[in-house]
Amino acid sequence: MKLTKKTILVTGGAGFIGSHLVKTLVPHHNVIVYDNYFSSITPPKEFYRLGVHKVIRADILDANALSRAMRGVDLVFHLAATCIRISLTQPRFIHDVNATGTLNTLLAAKKAGVERYIYISSPEVYGTAKGNRMDENHPINPTTVYGMSKYVGELYTKHFNDMHVLPSIIIRPFNTYGTHCHIKGVAGEVIARSVIRALNGKQPIIFGTGRQTRDFTYVSDTVGGIIKAAQCDDLLGDSVNIAYGKEVSVREIARIICKETGLPFAPIMKSARPHDVARHAASIGKAKRMLGYEPTIGIYKGIKTYVIWVKKTYPNLKKLLKSVPDTNW
Repeated sequence: MKLTKKTILVTGGAGFIGSHLVKTLVPHHNVIVYDNYFSSITPPKEFYRLGVHKVIRADILDANALSRAMRGVDLVFHLAATCIRISLTQPRFIHDVNATGTLNTLLAAKKAGVERYIYISSPEVYGTAKGNRMDENHPINPTTVYGMSKYVGELYTKHFNDMHVLPSIIIRPFNTYGTHCHIKGVAGEVIARSVIRALNGKQPIIFGTGRQTRDFTYVSDTVGGIIKAAQCDDLLGDSVNIAYGKEVSVREIARIICKETGLPFAPIMKSARPHDVARHAASIGKAKRMLGYEPTIGIYKGIKTYVIWVKKTYPNLKKLLKSVPDTNW
């Protein structure tokens, strides 16, 4: 399926990855943003200025609103979800949004006769890495309700595809970072939070030993991989990892950030986040082979680019620091 002048609905389209995806799609398609603006980064005015066809402020738990939004839609990218840290205190809410919300979008897409449905899952479905690399056949062993709820969404998505009622693809993007990523409150991610602290002369905080690893992927590589996967007919009913393909420890991330911001490396060590996975190390062989996917921005270049962007974008870094609590779960 080639993406040529389609009507595309993006749930969670005002979020971090969603906003980047929408901005990439807008020049070539009629794009509808569907978002409840719980953790958004792009206001409707900016979307309309960029040429977005419509912005619908609604929740994926509102089945009637979803059904109305899906009318005339050719393709759905389903990114709307609630983040992992909320699952530590509000597991029922996480299940409702990530599992039931996904079922709602599938039912609405099926009813509307959508041509293709793209489910954006998470590496958290795998749990921690067993062996050198996590390919798509890696055991499923999530350690949080968030990971479990995202996997339930995968099962629903595969069921709708296998029943021949909605052609679907599952994408598992690994830890994405970059411009406009979440900084504040519970949604704030480790790279963004650590950069804000470092630019204020404060050491990054490491929870646990710092030896835990992630496969950090710059947002442009993530979005490029998502779009390539969405067009691949051979992936229907299947899943694919999108990542940089190299695991990096949280301690090394803190070291790189300190170097880029001119801060001596002396991180603050705190107790580990509950149920945190030890390793995420993606195999991207399938994406390379089937999609021609080649990530281009490594961790050093990515962090440098992000630090420069933060300095240009936020003139009052001290004020921004106040919205970055030491612990965000």
